Amino acid sequence: MTENKSAVTPERYASGFTYANYIAQITVNKDRFAQFYDSAKISPSDIDFFHKAKQAKNGVAKIMVIGEDWCPDVYRGLPAAVRVAEAVGLELRIFPRDKNTDIMNEFLNQGKYMSIPVVVFFTKDLKEICRWIERPDSANTERNQIVEQVRKEMPGANEQEFRAETTKRLAPKQVEWQKMSVIEWRKTITEKLEMK
Repeated sequence: MTENKSAVTPERYASGFTYANYIAQITVNKDRFAQFYDSAKISPSDIDFFHKAKQAKNGVAKIMVIGEDWCPDVYRGLPAAVRVAEAVGLELRIFPRDKNTDIMNEFLNQGKYMSIPVVVFFTKDLKEICRWIERPDSANTERNQIVEQVRKEMPGANEQEFRAETTKRLAPKQVEWQKMSVIEWRKTITEKLEMK
């Protein structure tokens, strides 16, 4: 039986963008990334947790994020992952999805969707601990409720009007969704590393 080889080799991982290099080369939403980097607050409890996760046997040492600069879930979620990495000294590399489809294909949502961001936590030797995709569960629920509410209230709206109103109503939720992302990462890592 042949073992499936990951495209995420040590050499490939090292070739990914650091956050500074990623921001330097993107063409849209630099202001959004800056805004969400500022709003991504990592609590003392989060810092303590990720230090423990780093020190655990086969603990978290590296983070990989797959994303694109045009995606709202990326410009909200990626800065939170960066803040975690910075807070506890984890290595983080970023891979644009559309130029790294071989990597993306290993981390498809439900095995078929190229949803982003994908945040993957690895051991120091790049064994996957866990992955998280797109947005927190609570964000999916709230987003769907808002979309349905706008549809009901604006039945004759064109696509542009519908999007504008939906975006306006989603905006106040964004910082809370960053916090929920970190909570979900902690929960998944706790389960995978069997942390107490």
